[in-house]
Amino acid sequence: QVQLVESGGGLVQAGGSLRLSCAVSGHIFFYVMGWFRQAPGKEREFAAAINWSTSGTVYADSVKGRFTISRDNAKNTVYLQMNTLKSDDTAVYYCAADVHGGVLQTIKSEYDYWGQGTQVTVSS
Repeated sequence: QVQLVESGGGLVQAGGSLRLSCAVSGHIFFYVMGWFRQAPGKEREFAAAINWSTSGTVYADSVKGRFTISRDNAKNTVYLQMNTLKSDDTAVYYCAADVHGGVLQTIKSEYDYWGQGTQVTVSS
């Protein structure tokens, strides 16, 4: 059984930082791991993705320069370091796994497995 479990969310003041983690368990070989987020009343949107083999990354314009995605092969864990947080970053953050190819996908329908989400709230 494949499981993606996020952690690290919480309440932070604007300008602060948080680091999200997503641990993957189960018999799965994934090519790309992504982070998405969903604010109340809005569609789930892409934030960042990383190619597990090459460490190549891609970011949404809204987080570029502030967020950093990374991975730890030994721990089967992907991270999202979030700095200079803004109130607009408030959302539930989800990690996702793409098991079909190495292209850095920004479209949520291209991902096969999802975590349960972790809440990030940025107070202004």
